[in-house]
Amino acid sequence: METLRIAIPSSQPGGMDCAVGAHFGHCDCYTVVDVADGQVTEVATLPNVPHVQGGCMAPVNHLSQNGVTVLLAGGMGMRPLMGFEQVGIAVYHGGEAASVGEAVAAFLSGSLPRFSRSNTCGGGLG
Repeated sequence: METLRIAIPSSQPGGMDCAVGAHFGHCDCYTVVDVADGQVTEVATLPNVPHVQGGCMAPVNHLSQNGVTVLLAGGMGMRPLMGFEQVGIAVYHGGEAASVGEAVAAFLSGSLPRFSRSNTCGGGLG
């Protein structure tokens, strides 16, 4: 079974019990969850980077450099979604979850939809 590193935009202080951030690029931090064989093996937090530095692509590159393979997000524009696709990070729509832990459980059970271009905010279908 594969090992995944899942990032979830989070409110401070991060962790499984905190709220899922509404928009990945403006969250306080990311809760990073390592999963092996369908089981959570480690939970950590990763500070967000300032949005102005490199615009929408700064968080994309930041997560990629930290080994993230899956992002569970509530909202995102077309440009960062394309950026995540380019760096090999799969994006799933997890914004309905009440907590980070709930979003991770939903992802692991296979009930979260893959983020598509029709889910992006701002700018329409591009």
